[in-house]
Amino acid sequence: MAEPEPPESLSVRKLVLETAKFNVVTAYSGKEALEMLRTFPAISAFIVHSGLQDLTCEAQVKAAKQQNPHLPVILLATHHGVTCDGVDHRINSHSPEELLELVRQRFGDPRQTNS
Repeated sequence: MAEPEPPESLSVRKLVLETAKFNVVTAYSGKEALEMLRTFPAISAFIVHSGLQDLTCEAQVKAAKQQNPHLPVILLATHHGVTCDGVDHRINSHSPEELLELVRQRFGDPRQTNS
């Protein structure tokens, strides 16, 4: 998940996903997010926030899809009209419950797995 919030603040989206037992790798810039994708190639989804300033959403999506063409990309949009070519899903960034529901639909509910 690429978040525009500074590292010392807590992201509600990250907190909601982690509370639901999903592992979240967080970056605080587009460049850092792409580096984490190279470092952790088994990432299940690439979540990009429209508020990131260093790279455009389109540049991030293109680079992520070059690394893994099947990687689902989720855009967290700050405003209703924000779009980004190449994303698989678009969600309001102020709706962490919508993000959680989408992630559960795509990947299952980790609380339901038997260890």
